[in-house]
Amino acid sequence: MAATTTTSTTTMTDGISKHHDLRPVSNHQTTHTHSQTQTQTQTHDGLQFWQFMVAGSIAGCAEHMAMFPVDTIKTRMQALGSCPIKTVGVRTAFRAILKSDGPSGFYRGIAAMGLGAGPAHAVYFSVYELCKKSFSKGNPNNHLAHAASGVCATVMSDGVLTPMDMVKQRLQLSGGVGGAYSGVWQCVNRVFREEGFKAFYASYRTTVLMNAPFTAVHFATYEAAKKGLVEISPNHVDGNNVDEETLLVHATAGAGAGALAAFVTTPLDVVKTQFQCQTDSFGVDNVFLSSTNLAVMGVCGCDRFKSGSIRHVIKTIVEKDGYKGLLRGWVPRMLFHAPAAAICWSTYEAAKDLFQDRNDHNSNRTV
Repeated sequence: MAATTTTSTTTMTDGISKHHDLRPVSNHQTTHTHSQTQTQTQTHDGLQFWQFMVAGSIAGCAEHMAMFPVDTIKTRMQALGSCPIKTVGVRTAFRAILKSDGPSGFYRGIAAMGLGAGPAHAVYFSVYELCKKSFSKGNPNNHLAHAASGVCATVMSDGVLTPMDMVKQRLQLSGGVGGAYSGVWQCVNRVFREEGFKAFYASYRTTVLMNAPFTAVHFATYEAAKKGLVEISPNHVDGNNVDEETLLVHATAGAGAGALAAFVTTPLDVVKTQFQCQTDSFGVDNVFLSSTNLAVMGVCGCDRFKSGSIRHVIKTIVEKDGYKGLLRGWVPRMLFHAPAAAICWSTYEAAKDLFQDRNDHNSNRTV
């Protein structure tokens, strides 16, 4: 109906009035101005900054909540592995948790992770997207840019997650009757009162040194695997890859990337667990621990170290367990990160799609 009216008006006024000839041009300019304004309020991939943060937060919470029991088993294995206790495997750790705490033991510390994972992943994915846009210079195949973006993202997000990750691991290791910690806030208050603020960041350096290569391998592998899966898709059409990036592609690429990155960085993860599960800061006496048989050791038997040196911790682990001690927990770590990465990436991309549809709908309605 609008098209017919425009044609009629043009015919009647053609060559008579320039005022009416300007009307369609004015509409075009209005649309163009709106498009420029819309672009200015968006950051990357048609999404605004806060939308990346919300999508990342949802993805992070989904990842850690779903795979938390596996993470608990991994933590138990790593903590016991470098102490003078017999070798602990997946089955042994699983049975020990069931015996001491029952099924609920697999979820000790999940509240701490929930409090940390949301904000940390909001920072993680938003920083990644912004850095990727800046570093890649419009080249979607620049894997070095993806890796560098991942490293920047993990340095920022680890500053948010590390304190709650420490609380989470202490709770995971203090189950059973007479456990050192009964809950998140009791753990936070006790650590702060008796060990000081620095205890919350005792493993930050190790965490960054672990997660930097983890993230570099993870993001580079994820982007490369995603591209390869799209290209071998039976419905692939050259020049139209985006439509083929289904949730299955994101999940498969994420799982492969997560498993590889997890295995490569397991030794540093073992060191991180040792740092986080000390009951004091590098050898300061804690008399109150004598009632729980932890006077000379950390939570659940972890060693206390007089030095914050990563090299010293690695040397101690090798002396007690050999080099295999540095790979303690690699099986549950891979079992955690493969499905966790699949859940995280598919959830993240799904949330981005929802926001994109919302933005497109609002844009069309405004126009």
